Amino acid sequence: MDKENENAATEKVAHMIVKKAIHTAQEYYLNNVQKKEEAEYTVRNIQWTTCEDFSVERGQQQIEEYISTWELHKSWLHCSEFLWEEDLRYSKKYHYRVVWSIPTRRKPIPLATASTYFVIEISKIKPVTLPVEVFFFLESSRLIHRPEHCRFREKWLKDIIENKIILRERLKSP
Repeated sequence: MDKENENAATEKVAHMIVKKAIHTAQEYYLNNVQKKEEAEYTVRNIQWTTCEDFSVERGQQQIEEYISTWELHKSWLHCSEFLWEEDLRYSKKYHYRVVWSIPTRRKPIPLATASTYFVIEISKIKPVTLPVEVFFFLESSRLIHRPEHCRFREKWLKDIIENKIILRERLKSP
């Protein structure tokens, strides 16, 4: 009887040690290995054109080139368009929109789309040999992203589309 209690106690302690070791290993992975993998990721960017070589068409081509560096599933389709030019005191801003969707065989016309808006800024006071300034934002957010500092997430587009579909469903139901 004493031997059985001793074995049960030993087994219980062994289980606790193994549980603690597994928990510690998981914690280590989440805090170190996973963060290291993310830290090793280099943001993909392109060589943006200079202010003197810029044109509306060139801006649209470069946006397309930049989008091609994003890690998106091949089922995403998009179209880009120039919206307007904004003439400010010290710069000119060129506004573009890229509309995203995932058409399927069952639903070739998507229920919702997601838009990203790009702004290319040409300085009137900086040397014309400098590259243009570029930033973008998503339709549902005011957060401004810079291509050289941002890793685009496919989830952002999915969230916008999901939220639009949910809103449409709620508006339909009485």
